[in-house]
Amino acid sequence: MQLNGIPASPGRAGGRVVRVADAPGEPPVGPVPTDPDTEAGRIGPAMGLVSARLQARADAASGDARDVLEATITMVGDPALLENAENLVREGGRPASRAVWEAANTFADMLAAMGGYMGERATDVRDVRDRIVAELQGLPAPGVADLATPAVLVAADLAPADTAGLRPGIALALVTEQGGPTSHTAILARSLGIPAVVGCAGARELVEDGFVVVDGTTGTVEEVGSAEEAAVIAEAVEAAEWDGVGRTADGHLVPLLANVGDADGAAAAAERRAQGVGLFRTELAFLSAAEEPSEKRQREVYDGVLGAFAGKPVTARTLDAGADKPLPFLTLEGEPNPALGVRGLRIARVPGIGADVLERQLAGLAAAAKETGAELKVMAPMVATAEEARFFVQRCRAHGITSAGVMIEIPAAVLVAPEIMTEVDFVSVGTNDLAQYLFAADRQSGPVAALNDPWQPALLRLIRMLGEASAVTGVPVGVCGEAAADPALAPVLVGLGVATLSMGSGSLAAVGAALAGLTLEQCRAMAAVACAAPDPIAARRAVQGVVGHDR
Repeated sequence: MQLNGIPASPGRAGGRVVRVADAPGEPPVGPVPTDPDTEAGRIGPAMGLVSARLQARADAASGDARDVLEATITMVGDPALLENAENLVREGGRPASRAVWEAANTFADMLAAMGGYMGERATDVRDVRDRIVAELQGLPAPGVADLATPAVLVAADLAPADTAGLRPGIALALVTEQGGPTSHTAILARSLGIPAVVGCAGARELVEDGFVVVDGTTGTVEEVGSAEEAAVIAEAVEAAEWDGVGRTADGHLVPLLANVGDADGAAAAAERRAQGVGLFRTELAFLSAAEEPSEKRQREVYDGVLGAFAGKPVTARTLDAGADKPLPFLTLEGEPNPALGVRGLRIARVPGIGADVLERQLAGLAAAAKETGAELKVMAPMVATAEEARFFVQRCRAHGITSAGVMIEIPAAVLVAPEIMTEVDFVSVGTNDLAQYLFAADRQSGPVAALNDPWQPALLRLIRMLGEASAVTGVPVGVCGEAAADPALAPVLVGLGVATLSMGSGSLAAVGAALAGLTLEQCRAMAAVACAAPDPIAARRAVQGVVGHDR
């Protein structure tokens, strides 16, 4: 049996299935406490114990894992959660465990209704709920038990506190039925270098102690008959040999860059010989902030990333807020559809909302480039017109930034690419959002995940149009979406006219090795058959046919 889900963390691994135990069930509504004050008084200490245990994990973690755990700890200690739960005991006659359940569910339901990034935080709240309920009921804490031997973890979903404590090599891969590529499970799996597939329907039907091969690049989970078979299939992709220079077999240069969000990620990318940064997600320094981070805090983040790549290109994306990444200090009330509303660069053009934030961010990035010696490039997200591109470039020039570009994430931007390219120094394709808007398919939604497959011929044809515009204007096109991390798809992108590829640093060697084994002409032939295919499956097969025929 083969299952298909959403690729969340690249790589391939095989091994024994261990199903993660579900959390305690819903507590009963009664009986009514005989001493409401005493019963309500149990909640605070239980929250304190849960918080202390999570803090111990956070103290032992670093980077993304520490940040995620500390965000979860903040939820545990939320005064509003405690107050609402205590009121449900005193005024609603609920037992303490039931009161926590109801109070947390109200908060989680509110986040879930927001959808996108905030919607996925509902999982974190429910994890907090389950840990407090277990403590109040005298039960073991839910989640991943200590693994003594290597295994593939399968769950409905994994809480951040569980994922952050996993050890690569012991946790071979992760498979969850729920979640999307921006869930904390996915973020932490990528940070830890553990292959992961999320949004995988039917995952919990996999046989306990059976064997599977998980491909976090393609999103497939395949059942096999034995540990030996799992190992053979998983290791079929030989260790990639890459000399650190992205190029085809005939010498066509394709710089391979990294997607990073913080200094730890940048250091790891530099160690893996990334030739620069193609996507510095600056908003990751903002996501847990109730107010705009100070200039000092921003400079710490910017210096940490740029400092790892002195003398090399670092492409920073300005704040990509809104829709699935709402920020309290940059959110418009009452938007009927935030994904189609004021997000990305649009926020900076709303009077009194984000213009000053953009100016401070550009100033901080320019100062960090001067301090570190990195070759700074800055791009704006969610650009649809040449006029918007012109506005952004003018703001960059005002801060002395000499290389300014835009993200291509909206189909309209592809159709007017020649006009946009006359205004900018480069463009970069965000394949995740471009596919989402092209197919009207939320990229966080499991049921429509197949439409967001980067092998979709319609998406590839849009990228081909960008390559054609690049050939006329001389403005380079990069790809910084998840598509660039697929060693099979990367040559197709190069054949479509893409000049640079940016990906999670764990994929650099495999992509580099794939390109090094093909000529530019072969890449172009692969691109042609992929674009001509009727669907993603046929596109993959057609490309494999080109490679097999040439060899």
